[in-house]
Amino acid sequence: MARGRLRIYLGAAPGVGKTYAMLSEAHRRVERGTDCVVAFVEHHDRPRTEVMLHGLEQVPRREISYRGTVFTEMDVDAVITRRPDVALVDELAHTNIPGSRNAKRWQDVEELLAAGIDVVSTVNIQHLESLGDVVESITGVRQQETVPDEVVRRADQIELVDMSPEALRRRMAHGNVYQPDKIDAALSNYFRPGNLTALRELALLWVADRVDAYLKQYRSEHRVSAIWGSRERIVVGLTGGPEGRTLIRRAARLAEKGAGGEVLAVYIARSDGLTSASPKELAVQRTLVEDLGGTFHHVVGDDIPAALLDFARGVNATQIVLGASRRRTWQYVFGPGVSAIVARESGPDLDVHIVTHEEVAKGRGLPLARGGRLGRSRIIWGWLVGVLGPLLLTYALTHVDTGPDLTNNVLIFLALTVGAALLGGLLPALASAAVGSVLLNWYFTPPVHTWTIADPENIVAIAVFFAVAVSVASVVDLAARRTHQAARLRAESEILSFLAGSVLRGETSLEALLERVRETFTMDTVALMERENDVSPWTITARVGSTRPLRRPEDADVDMPAGDHLALALSGRVLPAEDRRVLAAFAAQAAVVLDRQRLQHQADQAKELAEGNRIRTALLAAVSHDLRTPLAGIKASVSSLRSDDVAWSEEDQAELLAGIEEGADRLDHLVGNLLDMSRIQTGTVTPLIRETDLDEVVPMALDGIPDPEEGVELDIPETLPMVAADPGLLERSVANVVENAVKYSPDGKPVLVSASAIADRVEIRVVDRGPGVPDEAKDRIFAPFQRYGDAPRGTGVGLGLAVARGFAEAMGGTLDAEDTPGGGLTMVLTLKAVPGQPTADPGRSATASG
Repeated sequence: MARGRLRIYLGAAPGVGKTYAMLSEAHRRVERGTDCVVAFVEHHDRPRTEVMLHGLEQVPRREISYRGTVFTEMDVDAVITRRPDVALVDELAHTNIPGSRNAKRWQDVEELLAAGIDVVSTVNIQHLESLGDVVESITGVRQQETVPDEVVRRADQIELVDMSPEALRRRMAHGNVYQPDKIDAALSNYFRPGNLTALRELALLWVADRVDAYLKQYRSEHRVSAIWGSRERIVVGLTGGPEGRTLIRRAARLAEKGAGGEVLAVYIARSDGLTSASPKELAVQRTLVEDLGGTFHHVVGDDIPAALLDFARGVNATQIVLGASRRRTWQYVFGPGVSAIVARESGPDLDVHIVTHEEVAKGRGLPLARGGRLGRSRIIWGWLVGVLGPLLLTYALTHVDTGPDLTNNVLIFLALTVGAALLGGLLPALASAAVGSVLLNWYFTPPVHTWTIADPENIVAIAVFFAVAVSVASVVDLAARRTHQAARLRAESEILSFLAGSVLRGETSLEALLERVRETFTMDTVALMERENDVSPWTITARVGSTRPLRRPEDADVDMPAGDHLALALSGRVLPAEDRRVLAAFAAQAAVVLDRQRLQHQADQAKELAEGNRIRTALLAAVSHDLRTPLAGIKASVSSLRSDDVAWSEEDQAELLAGIEEGADRLDHLVGNLLDMSRIQTGTVTPLIRETDLDEVVPMALDGIPDPEEGVELDIPETLPMVAADPGLLERSVANVVENAVKYSPDGKPVLVSASAIADRVEIRVVDRGPGVPDEAKDRIFAPFQRYGDAPRGTGVGLGLAVARGFAEAMGGTLDAEDTPGGGLTMVLTLKAVPGQPTADPGRSATASG
């Protein structure tokens, strides 16, 4: 079954008439005999739109009940069962009522298309998902109903329904869009002239891009290589020289003369990485072309004219802007130049502008010798072997009484030429072949010591020697260069693989990345420099290596742009051009890592702020309830004692005073915990660690516990080693843990507080027989303002365990929760034992119970 075709009427704004246009199209199709039905059209009480529905078959809608109200939606099954040729579906971005088969109407449309039904639909530009932020910034209204751009882009036909802002506002004023009571508010808010103009421009640009994509697809499918000048696209060919800025500005002026003109700057680099371009100048030119509204492209190609023409034809350019050649007169022996070749090969459909500039005929330098990458020592050895080697070999052969014949001599000289090629490349090998040919003729070809060659076969032998020597030298040099390129590519692939792996692993160490750069390129210093804007001074964000002062990236031996206001500066040596490709990848990764670090820092700050807000909210709740409860009791008792209407007995007065004291104690305890938690949160807890005896501190911690003789059992051996702790913090920590245990322990089952020494630490275990805590909640009970289960209100603000753990960690210990065998919860406070203390004897203990 063939898939249906989708046609969309794209509205520049609500009320431009897209639904009216869709219904008009439906009437035209019905008149031509097409089976066309209305699957869902909403006329919004607009009289002219409602009239257009007359004469069109409408498929009954599906009723859905939601929250006591009945809504209607498109009945997809009914439309598929009816199976018309064309179905009209209004408001493609609509969100269906919960309970519908699909969440969005465009998903319903996809089902109709899959069933082979053609669909005509409507959507406004502000409902495209990619434009949500842009539309919100323009209108101040966030569109809740959106449709993915790809759904609209896949449409077989897109027709723009447009209207000038003034005409649309007149239409609204006449009551053709909204009800009279909504007109004034709409005209003064969403439908302001500026908003409508901006939305109209968005729609026109989006449709223009879509038309351009259609054109590219058509040209590709039909293999159209000729340029169709549908709009002015101007390609600027850059060499990295200083004339590039002049060319870019000239191209921008040309683009301004034609509506919708576009500038594309392209720099073509050779595949071997050799280039005379200045990376700094290319970065400046990239910034310039982007500031002028163009785009910058980096293309690799060994045949620069062909690559430039292929790029221009690939983007359907209409003009090429090139600079007049910088070659001097004598340099034209190497060829006519890129500009002349491009102008000759461009054809009649592509205009080429040759722009003069200040650098014309000033020279552009000789091409870099291919052997230059072999290193200075190898090149020197190559020339020594290629020039001095034949001389020394001739001296040795001429002083041998029975030397080899001419054929063997030719082979020996040929081997020397190959050696020169392996060492120094092509030029030393050519020199070796030339010198060898002369020496073979003078010393070894009869008649010797003359330039005459008597035997024609010897002429052929020397000629063949020279030809073979040159050919072998060329092949050896090519193989050496290919081997060098393969090694470089392997090294580059390993480096790029490392960078890709670091991205996937989420590594965020900027210093480690810079150290890798320093090691890779054997530099002394690597620094990432940043500035706020184009005129601000540079600052060093991160640095590795020596502390050589750097004020600007230009002060370094190598600098590589890493962003608009970021640069990677390297000091130690000047890098060859072929190394800059990998350095550019490192620079980009450094920018990513820096952004990631800053985002992580912002996320941490946001987390801290969120935690602070949560604590403040909980604190307000605690103040509003838990602190007011004892205050209310104190207030009531004091008011009662001061009352003159009642004569209180001594027992009643004592009871009221006891209530006041109890409430004050509770207030003191709550405020103390709040202050302790505040100190922990702000990091101002400074423990005074010293040798502390547990059998002195733990009993003191029980003083604030109600009826400690009846509710707590102590098992603290006297022979326990001393612990390294702050006695005050330890007392508060133990007191909070024991108080929590007593709160949850059932009547008749006292809390056990015991201590034991294990290796280099001492554990204090507080055991209760209460309801216990599930495993998933064991960490949560230590969070501030957390009370697990059915803890009675008014017994605290949920800070006791949080303060206890905070104090324990401040002393270098830990506080964890474990299950009590047989039911209940055990709190384990672990502290470091003082070195050199004897371990406890389990048989000797001081027990106090009640």
